[in-house]
Amino acid sequence: MLIHEKYTALKIYLASLKSVAVAFSGGVDSTLLLKVSHDVLGDKAIAVTVSSSFIARREIREAESFCAENGITQEIISVDESEIPHFTENPPDRCYLCKREIFSTILETAKKHNISHVLDGSNVDDSGDYRPGLRALQELSIKSPLRDYGFTKAEIRELSHDLGLPTWEKPSYACLASRFVYGEKITPEKLGMVERAEEFLQALGFRQMRVRLHGTIARLEILPDEFARIVQDEIRTRVYDALKGLGFSYVTLDLKGYRTGSMNETL
Repeated sequence: MLIHEKYTALKIYLASLKSVAVAFSGGVDSTLLLKVSHDVLGDKAIAVTVSSSFIARREIREAESFCAENGITQEIISVDESEIPHFTENPPDRCYLCKREIFSTILETAKKHNISHVLDGSNVDDSGDYRPGLRALQELSIKSPLRDYGFTKAEIRELSHDLGLPTWEKPSYACLASRFVYGEKITPEKLGMVERAEEFLQALGFRQMRVRLHGTIARLEILPDEFARIVQDEIRTRVYDALKGLGFSYVTLDLKGYRTGSMNETL
């Protein structure tokens, strides 16, 4: 099915739902889904955004700005993942525990607004990695229309560009807990270290990257075509000094480069 055919089918499907609450992070996928839902359903499509210490503050600000600029009703709900049993112990099913709690809360918010369905922005490419959170979505009957209608990440970016969405080339993002090696206890201090380290790299112009945490070792994942830049003496020294100042004992570069789900490679 061609992308414009998928787009038409998606709009017809959304119209049939009558009312939806989109789990809106402000990322590439959920922004497209929210935009199309609002275009089709108007005020019967709302955004529900989760605020927590596991989500970078800049992501919340960008989500708020998008809804304000587009006249979309947004509910921001606070979730404290540290109160989820076993979550901070960081087991391999951490994402399942988190998604189950978050989407249960989103369902309650949707019910308060008399909304019939909750949607999330998962796409076809999400099916290829270890993603225990998808099980939680299935158990709670959360709908994933972008995945159901066969949208890939590349197609979502292409359609977002065609629709003039500011997120069409936004780097992929995931919650800060995904930076921790499984089994490492997640603490507010270490979350802050990772968030500030990534903000520093972003300020230097490294857009698609991750700072993975192994104890007090920072493993940097950046795009391979930016390797030459980060090892330039001035940049290398600034990165090392900044991350040491945040509390990392060692700063390393992953020679494979940026990829999603790298912490799953040891499972």
